[in-house]
Amino acid sequence: MPMTDLSPAPMGRRRVLLAGSAAAAAIGIGAGTAAARPESAAASETAAGSAATGTTTATGTSGTGARDTAAICTLTKELTEGPYYLDHALVRADVAEDKKGVPLELVLTAVDTATCAPLNKALVEIWYCDALGEYSGFVGNNGHQEPDNGKFLRGGVLTGTDGVARLTGIYPGWYRGRCIHVHLKVHTGVTLTPDGSFTGGNEIHTGQLFFDEKITEAVAKLSPYSTNTVPRTPLSADGIYGNGGTAAGLLAVTALGSTPSTGYRGTLTVGVDPDA
Repeated sequence: MPMTDLSPAPMGRRRVLLAGSAAAAAIGIGAGTAAARPESAAASETAAGSAATGTTTATGTSGTGARDTAAICTLTKELTEGPYYLDHALVRADVAEDKKGVPLELVLTAVDTATCAPLNKALVEIWYCDALGEYSGFVGNNGHQEPDNGKFLRGGVLTGTDGVARLTGIYPGWYRGRCIHVHLKVHTGVTLTPDGSFTGGNEIHTGQLFFDEKITEAVAKLSPYSTNTVPRTPLSADGIYGNGGTAAGLLAVTALGSTPSTGYRGTLTVGVDPDA
């Protein structure tokens, strides 16, 4: 039987601060110490405007791409690693390799929860499934057969002094029982290795990134996503996301062009305790 993210897995429980990237600029030093009430399920699913244009966020859409300045950092628990993590990911910005799909840019900002100051030289790592719902290293678990090099759609980069990690790939596909998502880890104190990977350090956050359902609906109609034979779980029905909004990792997503096929950019500020 294929593994799912709902399978129990031992993991530490730390508290992590998440906010939209522009929200971090709108708050002052020390704002990260104040917990906010979780957003309602209705607010977290709001997305005014079309899926192809504008910016969708956990609290709505702004055609200018600016986040609601009332948004503040929200403390929440990290999310499950799931069964598809592999050690020794490559340190690289582009994780797509030869995978076909809608272009995706991720702009993730790591900050210290105590001060909201950017975290320098943190390694931000992602892994996720392709358009057919298959993870590298586990191809076939979602019922599709394709070449498996154990590396596609896996990788990470070090943040700069601004705390920003920029990664590119394709919009994720889906597999049975889960909505579309990207897995995330943040490490500090890693050592880069000659083979292009990393070792050591401290794993200070494990979470997931989520996408507005209206955008996913538009992408799912395109090839190769449309050839995925597995029923898709919508965001609102995902047991791990739990309608958590930005606090659970819901990205602010901006279209890169006038049609879904041109791709999207997702942004989020991820605040962690560097001493965790």
